[in-house]
Amino acid sequence: MNHPLAELDVSLLVTLDALLKDNNVTHAAARLNITQSALSARLTRLRQLLGDPLFIPSTSGRGMVASPHALALKSDLAGLLEQLSAFIGTAKVFEPATSTRIFRIAATDNPVSILAPDLIPLIKAAAPRARVAFTMPNKARIAEDLETGDIDVFIGVAEDVVPGLMARKLFKEEFVTAQRRDHPRGTGPLTLDEFCTLDHLLISTSGGNFSGIIDAVLSDLGRERRVSVSAQSYALAPLILGSTDLVCTLPRRFLQRFAGTLDLVEAPLELAPFEMSLFWHPRMSADAAHSWLRKQVLQSARNGRGSN
Repeated sequence: MNHPLAELDVSLLVTLDALLKDNNVTHAAARLNITQSALSARLTRLRQLLGDPLFIPSTSGRGMVASPHALALKSDLAGLLEQLSAFIGTAKVFEPATSTRIFRIAATDNPVSILAPDLIPLIKAAAPRARVAFTMPNKARIAEDLETGDIDVFIGVAEDVVPGLMARKLFKEEFVTAQRRDHPRGTGPLTLDEFCTLDHLLISTSGGNFSGIIDAVLSDLGRERRVSVSAQSYALAPLILGSTDLVCTLPRRFLQRFAGTLDLVEAPLELAPFEMSLFWHPRMSADAAHSWLRKQVLQSARNGRGSN
């Protein structure tokens, strides 16, 4: 048995509303921008559906007179159409100023440290009641988590995602070496020999490692460095560097934020730059709130770009 609403479409409700306002087929058809015959066909369907004539020709010969049943529907119909309009527009409208939405961003410590200082003020300025959760990505589940909505966006490198996701490039980054102000080595250019004899801090986001990309490059050159401290968080780097004679090689955009306490020098070996991108599932492309979030992430990348 068919559901009673299966026979009802919104065009019939809009037609009934127009007829109640105009009591005239010609005027109602003009209001709806349809032909009189199309409106008459809709009226016939309404009469069959509601079991009532709804409108009867006026004895004056001009226009129509609404039946008691049609008049009884009038007040409820206006509210129903208003609710339907709001329902249709809900997903397309996003009001940052009043939103309490939680935005979930999956990213490792690297891009979070680079983007968050610009991204959070942007979001809080426009959407003070919204909340942001930065989570560590499960690289084996990134596409699935994006599809299910467990995360809104992923910020990372293309090698970590599967084909089929939407993507926008955020920035291309290079590495630079940092040391504390008044470091005993001075501020001159670093030679490879000096680089290898210094004490190094390594940021190991997986935790506990004492070798990484830089060590692989040095190994290809037949060289090695001394990594005496390994930390899991980028946020610890400026604190550790500021109170020791350690040096650390990290993304330039991150280290530039601490130029007041750290000196930056070029690393004496060729380190390939890396590219960070924003990824999301295609099903979210038209979502207004999601689109707004993506714009904030892209803007934060531009704000901190500098010369990159």
